[in-house]
Amino acid sequence: MGNCGTREENAVVAAHAQVQQVHLLQQSDKNALADRKHTRTSSDVSDPPTPRKIEDAKNISIYNNVIAFTLFELETITKSFRADYVLGEGGFGTVYKGYIDENVRVGLKSLPVAVKVLNKDGHQGHREWLTEVNFLGQLKHPNLVKLIGYCCEDDHRLLVYEFMFRGSLENHLFRKTATPLPWATRMSIALGAAKGLACLHNAERPVIYRDFKTSNILLDSDYTAKLSDFGLAKAGPEGDETHVSTRVMGTYGYAAPEYVMTG
Repeated sequence: MGNCGTREENAVVAAHAQVQQVHLLQQSDKNALADRKHTRTSSDVSDPPTPRKIEDAKNISIYNNVIAFTLFELETITKSFRADYVLGEGGFGTVYKGYIDENVRVGLKSLPVAVKVLNKDGHQGHREWLTEVNFLGQLKHPNLVKLIGYCCEDDHRLLVYEFMFRGSLENHLFRKTATPLPWATRMSIALGAAKGLACLHNAERPVIYRDFKTSNILLDSDYTAKLSDFGLAKAGPEGDETHVSTRVMGTYGYAAPEYVMTG
């Protein structure tokens, strides 16, 4: 099953602390957060990221299995983010296909990857980027997408994931040209997505995903479902806590109606 538990909270605080000073210097991210579209509800003041302390972003060395790429390296593997390398676009920005190997950096395993580039004028910003690094830098499970690495250079924010050969579940269900999925495959995908959620909910520090929808369920070559896009995720209650206070987050039409109505 892999290691699904989060590390101790002080380790997470340390990692989160290493990243924010850059955030404080980048006012453009605040503007991007203020301009989010209405497909997602916003949460800025009363719903701070977890953990809350923040510092310099250049050394997230606590995550041993996550690679700190340079912008030049990611430009190289995407051919300077060429248009024909685009896999898709979302609220975070554009996703490009790339390939890492020893030509990029000595010791790298040959692997196809997906490189997500933050749109500086988009609906998400440094907060969501940082949340993904923090959660996926710690969580390991067959039904969660694997974070290979990240880039935080000047005002550039990028994430590097394992490449999912069959794309999103949304494309298989709603594209007119897509071949209908057999029911056995659909049930397997649903089970895999449920296992991913169970992993988050049963972690040492539970994680509230908050954006469960078909476009965030990615499929590998064997149609194994993996949850992606942790930009809206939040650490759940622990100890004697029964709940966490939060503004409503997620995508209208997918979030539970009672949650949208009451928070």
